[in-house]
Amino acid sequence: MNNWIQVTDLKEIPKLGSRIVKTAEGDIAIFRTAHDEVFALRDACPHKQGPLSQGIVHGTSVTCPMHNWKIDLASGEALGADEGCTNTYQTKIEEGQVYIQIK
Repeated sequence: MNNWIQVTDLKEIPKLGSRIVKTAEGDIAIFRTAHDEVFALRDACPHKQGPLSQGIVHGTSVTCPMHNWKIDLASGEALGADEGCTNTYQTKIEEGQVYIQIK
């Protein structure tokens, strides 16, 4: 099933920042990199469920604000010695609008 939902204008997400989208599946954090790439993750670190949307974006990863776990934005996988994963969602940008795919 291809359920794409429009979530925001790309300009509404600050570079190296995020926005939260509330869905029936829970909060989804939409991240924008310095190069205008957009990624979507469940807004919960796999470690202690910290709010990834409040973390620091660097390159294509985000650092959880609670315990400094680094999470890859593309895969949702913890980086380095840490282990765990959070849900990811496909994203696309069309005419400046950001969409995410809800399964």
